[in-house]
This record gives sequence, C-alpha cells and structure tokens, in this order.
Amino acid sequence: MEHVSVLKNEVQKYLNLKDGGIVVDATLGLGGHALDILKNIGKNGKLIVFEQDERNLEEAKIRLKDYELQVTYIQDNFCYLKSRISGFGFEKVDAILFDLGLSSPHVDDPARGFSLIKDGPLDMRFNLKGKLTAEIVINTYIEEDLGRIFFEYGEEKFSRKIARAICARRKEKPFSSTKDLADFISENVGGKFNKVHPATRIFQALRIEVNDELNALREALTQAAEVLRVSGRVVVISYHSLEDRIVKQFFKAMEKPEVIDSEKLLYQNFDDPIFERITKKPVVPTDEEINANRRARSAKLRVYEKVREVMY
Repeated sequence: MEHVSVLKNEVQKYLNLKDGGIVVDATLGLGGHALDILKNIGKNGKLIVFEQDERNLEEAKIRLKDYELQVTYIQDNFCYLKSRISGFGFEKVDAILFDLGLSSPHVDDPARGFSLIKDGPLDMRFNLKGKLTAEIVINTYIEEDLGRIFFEYGEEKFSRKIARAICARRKEKPFSSTKDLADFISENVGGKFNKVHPATRIFQALRIEVNDELNALREALTQAAEVLRVSGRVVVISYHSLEDRIVKQFFKAMEKPEVIDSEKLLYQNFDDPIFERITKKPVVPTDEEINANRRARSAKLRVYEKVREVMY
C-alpha cells in the first residue's frame, strides 16, 4: 500500500526530537511519520500512537514491526489523550504530533464512504465501532440541523438550499450511497463540476459531524498542553480552515505577547505565556511536493513550544 507522509522532513525538523525522547503521534494513520520519529529518538525512545481505524492500525504495526518494543498502540480517539497515556504509565511527553488529514485508505476504499467519486455506503466513520454514520445524518436530521452543519462544518454558502433539497428528496427515496448523494448535489443544487466537486463541502461537513472532529480537536489540544514537558513541542498539520482556526485560536491565548514598544510593556499586565509560537507563518508544502502528492496541497503546519507549566 503506497503511503506518502505530508511535510515529512518539516515534521521531523520541528518536532526537535532527542535521543531517548517520549513522543505522541496522535494521528498514526499508516505510520509514515511514526517511522521517522522512531528513527530519530533512538533505541531508548518511546512512541505512543493513537489511531481509531483498526485497519490503519494493523497496517501501521507491520510498517513499525522493527520497533515493536518501543511503541505503545492505542486504538482510540485522541480526545482521550491524557487519560489513555496516563493509563500506560506516561505522565509527561517531549513532543506531540497531530496530522489531522484523512489517511489514504479512507479515501481510496469506497467501502468507507468518504469518496466523492467512488461509489460506496454513506458511512464516513473513522472508528467502525461508532454508531453514527453519514447515512443516519443525511436521512434523519431535520432541515434546520442539516443546514447548520453544512454551513458551520462545510462553510457551504448554499447550505439552506441544499438542506431543503435533500429533505424533499429523501421523503421519496432515502440516500444510501456516496454517489447518489454527490450526484444529487451536483445535478440539482451545486452547479457544474469545476476544479472542486460541488459536493466537497457537504462531504466534509458530514465527516466532521459523524466523527465529532472539531470538539475532539479542542479537547485534545487542551490535554496536549497539560501532558507536554516544558521545552517540548506540539506540531499540527491541518487541511482546512476550520481546523487551522481552532489551532490558531487555542495557542494564541497561550502565546507570548508580541512586544512592539518596550516602554508600554512596563505599564501593562500580561499573563505569563505557556507556549511560544515557533513558526511565525504556517509552513506549507513546496510545489514539488504538491505535484508528487496532490493531497498535500491544502496542508498547513504550525509549531508551538511550551515555555512554562500549565497552572490550575
């Protein structure tokens, strides 16, 4: 199975790994970044990985088989980061990576229900043990809630129109496949296919709702701030504006203030910072990487270093 890690070299550079370090890969996927991390933390290092998808987890274990004794595998949502790593005896870690994008198998396997092009069931669950599916959302949510989800999670300007059309259509025939839904939006609501499929934002919104992605991210960042050692780093790769905005806003509240006028600073009271921003602007893939891996085109990498302990 071919797997290309996004911003591969940049991730390792900014994690700033040391021999013997303890690292969390909160989004294991197929283990590309994890393999590089293990090479950089040496034989005394430890890697804790989170992955909801059982098939991804098994594939990654094969990739990481030479480091089996150094890896702690956790099949769970990263929103349980603190309690899960504590359960394995880890209290503090040296670095944490969040690579928030879909893994390749999710898109490539039509049976998972993420693809706009390949027909499959309306599923979209990262963890197949979850009860909520895209089919349940699209066929049972009231029009108002569908419109809200499409607008908030998909940033879809025709959210109400699409929600209204879906609710009218499902009275006669419920939606059961990805192609059925994508074609319906394309033909009846979203206009002609251009560079971006008209149903792209709707599929994104459904995926976020099914997996509660944004709330999970907020919770995981809060816990990451607690379990990270002082001088440790959090590296986050996001792929759409909603995720990126959450990351920016979360760490902005914890960053050092930018001092423009030192005299003014003497007369102002600033809370001591918890994190310092390492990347002043997000790091993005080169044109060469994008040409080699189209899924990297929307990636933004941000890096933050902890400068003092979180106090409660």
